[in-house]
Amino acid sequence: MTAFKIKKNVIYTVIGILFLNCVQLRAQHKTIINAFLDTSCHEISIQQEFNYKNTSKDTLEVLYFNDWPNAYSSKKTALAKRFSEEFKKSLHLAKPKERGYTNIIKAKDNKGNTLANKHTKSKDIVMFILNKPLAPDTTLTLKINYKVQLPPNKYTNFGYSNDSTYYLKDWYLTPATYNGKWNLYSNKNLEDLQTDATTTKLYLTINKDYYVTTNLNKTNEYSLNGNKTIVIDGENRKSAEVILSNQKEFITHITPDLTIETDFKASKYPEILQGISINKVAKYIKDNLGEYPHKKILVSELDYKKNPLYGINQLPSFIVPYSEAFSYELKLLKTTLYKILNESVYLNPRKEKWVTDAIVNYLMITYVDEFYNGQKLLGKFSKIWGVRSFEISKYDFNDQYALMSMLTSRKNLDQPLTASNDSLIKFNQRIANSYKSGLGLTYLSEYIGYNNVKGSIKEFYKKYNQQKVTTNDFENILKKSTNKDINWFFNEFISTNDRIDFKIKKIEKTEDSLTVTIKNKTSTNLPISLFGLKNDSIVSKYWVSNVVTQKNVTIPRNGEDKLVLNYDKKIPEYNQRDNWKSLKGFLASNKKLRLQFFKDAENPYYNQIFYNPEMRFNAYDGFTPILKLHNKTLLDRPFVFALNPGYATKENAFVGSGNFTIRDQHKNKNLFLSTYSLSFSTFHFQKNSRYSTITPSFGLAWRPKDLRSNRGQSLFVRYINVFRDFDPTFVEANELEPDYSVLNARFRDTNNDLINYLSWFVDAQYAGKFSKLSFDLEYRKLFQNNRQFNLRFFAGKFINNKTDDDYFSYALDRPTDYLFDYSYLGRSASSGIYSQQIIIAEGGFKSKLDNPFANDWIATTNASTNIYRWIEAYGDIGYLKNKGSKARFVYDAGIRLNLVTDYFELFFPMYSNNGWEVSQPNYGEKIRFIVTLSPKSLTGLFTRKWF
Repeated sequence: MTAFKIKKNVIYTVIGILFLNCVQLRAQHKTIINAFLDTSCHEISIQQEFNYKNTSKDTLEVLYFNDWPNAYSSKKTALAKRFSEEFKKSLHLAKPKERGYTNIIKAKDNKGNTLANKHTKSKDIVMFILNKPLAPDTTLTLKINYKVQLPPNKYTNFGYSNDSTYYLKDWYLTPATYNGKWNLYSNKNLEDLQTDATTTKLYLTINKDYYVTTNLNKTNEYSLNGNKTIVIDGENRKSAEVILSNQKEFITHITPDLTIETDFKASKYPEILQGISINKVAKYIKDNLGEYPHKKILVSELDYKKNPLYGINQLPSFIVPYSEAFSYELKLLKTTLYKILNESVYLNPRKEKWVTDAIVNYLMITYVDEFYNGQKLLGKFSKIWGVRSFEISKYDFNDQYALMSMLTSRKNLDQPLTASNDSLIKFNQRIANSYKSGLGLTYLSEYIGYNNVKGSIKEFYKKYNQQKVTTNDFENILKKSTNKDINWFFNEFISTNDRIDFKIKKIEKTEDSLTVTIKNKTSTNLPISLFGLKNDSIVSKYWVSNVVTQKNVTIPRNGEDKLVLNYDKKIPEYNQRDNWKSLKGFLASNKKLRLQFFKDAENPYYNQIFYNPEMRFNAYDGFTPILKLHNKTLLDRPFVFALNPGYATKENAFVGSGNFTIRDQHKNKNLFLSTYSLSFSTFHFQKNSRYSTITPSFGLAWRPKDLRSNRGQSLFVRYINVFRDFDPTFVEANELEPDYSVLNARFRDTNNDLINYLSWFVDAQYAGKFSKLSFDLEYRKLFQNNRQFNLRFFAGKFINNKTDDDYFSYALDRPTDYLFDYSYLGRSASSGIYSQQIIIAEGGFKSKLDNPFANDWIATTNASTNIYRWIEAYGDIGYLKNKGSKARFVYDAGIRLNLVTDYFELFFPMYSNNGWEVSQPNYGEKIRFIVTLSPKSLTGLFTRKWF
């Protein structure tokens, strides 16, 4: 077999030399690759000959090549770091045999001299140091011999699967682009490799049982000794994408407009109808984009999974909200458009991705408008009783673009469309920015005309097909299509994340005209649409430009009974609740109150109050049904309130809570949020004993300019007023004063990183009888062998303390929670299952020790580490001191079952100041547990990677 491979490689090299010297093609670079896949170890042996042409004006002393398979080689690569930022630890914990890497055996120039090479710090770019500088307009041949160890596809789709299917993308060395400087982009699982177009000849040797699918052209096939060699070539292409499988999954559909090779499946959609849909999509692409320059386009399920139709489309397959034709066509259209643009328009995919996103999503929007006009966002669900009353059930499918792009804007997490692709938070990178890009072209088409935008897209694709192009070229074509000034589109809508927000301030009426005063609530200067409605039907439409701060516009009367800005929601406006005025009189302009079940989308014409039932539980109130009344919609709002009245079934009494919060967001500043809040609550903390709190508060929050950073800082100041009513027998026994107030200030700094978690805070409290200062630090380290080390340090000191009991004292294992912050199931329990609940605060001990309180000072350290998977050993040590006595040393140790950190844990004390606890009576009562029942807290585990 070895002799055959050597002989075969000689033959291929001769063919390659003829190929490189005789074929006249447009591509600047040419390469020949001989690759042999060893499926026993998932390794590809590669001999690559690369003709590099220096088309720049500079003399090059080094050449850089993309080596993206090497991004899987260690936990320090850019790919591993990005996974860590998104709370994915699989690559960090990978064993050496589960990693991918590249081993460059030797590299020579065309004179046979060895080329020195090394990987850059990022590990996925390799630099070749030339023996002789490469002058402009000259060519150098590199001969590189290397091996690529493929990773399993559990990190990304790249690599091999459990059933030995192989997905090879960006799998061999490709030239980095040079335009006066090198564009060196690391693999960050963003599908945005930038490389120069190259004419490629690939000889791929594999097991004869494999089926081969590729985006290039299969031109020949040879078989020998159980293997076969597939000859693949492509002219002016970025790279060869290859899918190998044991079964024939792909079908080639030849249409009059486009040849599509795909493995898309729709079990409930007949094949003949699939063919009709493919023809329909292919014709639409050719009519609205242009003719694809290559023989075929490869569209795979893997491509779709990397960039699916987000939203309701991702419900389980047995829930089908849309028709099979609609789902199939939208899925095919989106995936095909991205593949076509990425393979034939040579934009900078990391810096200029918004152009591709804009074209794809705009064509998606117009496709739905043309063929599925009236399609609802909730699909068939919008007609179901109980669902059809929701505001979101009235949303058209294309309304999701404004909804999703506004989601991060309302959270003050929106980023400019021109921001580098790798600087975007995951939700913006995958959804919000791409949706806003498409919505932007829709906005522009409404302003300058649909045909102008459609023609510009076709001209752009035709003119720059298979050529290097920039966003300026797209901008010039759009500007050429209209006489209107559209600088605002590029200078403000595209290049900034400034909010768009207008309101109708007032209307002056005459018999034949209306003078409308439109106010611009932000610093942007963009055109706004003004609609006249009569019985909710459009009777007039105008565009108003140059509203810098405020502008009066006079329009003729056409029987309107209402004027509305941005009625069709084509503009991603921050707030539409003040966009309308009624012409029926003052009272008619007041928004009516609408009471709705459960959270819903905003309706700007109503004051919405939502209600939904909740169930809470504690040992004294028992199960407490609560009717939650609030104004929280699907999008965050600057002012929110929630009233939660409930009935305690055990106490037969009314309980509840509520809050009013104003959120003041600061755009593009480190201090990004100020909050002002008033909250109150009343529940029971003991039988026939009630507590009530009223708390005004103020908060500030900071974050880095890099929104992908998991670091944040906050300052929170509040004044807690506590009122307690005791059971008479309880009062006589303890003689406690019922009421008190505490001024509390806390500064927190948290870096919520998956690998290295660090959080600390300083807390100060002042009350009439005491003042205290505390410091809390928590550190977690996740090692490559999946061992996690947890360390927590707490120290607290009373500045003064005039109390005569331990109610306000520091506690080793179970603080009294006099501020009522903790979610104790049995707040006052001293025995029984409720007393075994632990919340890691203050001392953080797990064993119940005698005299656990300190009214002077306390200092403790809590540590734990893995024994096996989620089984850990823990240990706590510390000192605590009471007034008039010496400091006391305390300790405990045991086993921790860390099932879900901070959410569900069990602690089994083993040894402490009490001695060997496992040998003592009633050991079951010593076991402690952490449990979190709050749905909001639990959903944070899943949403944190997106925001």
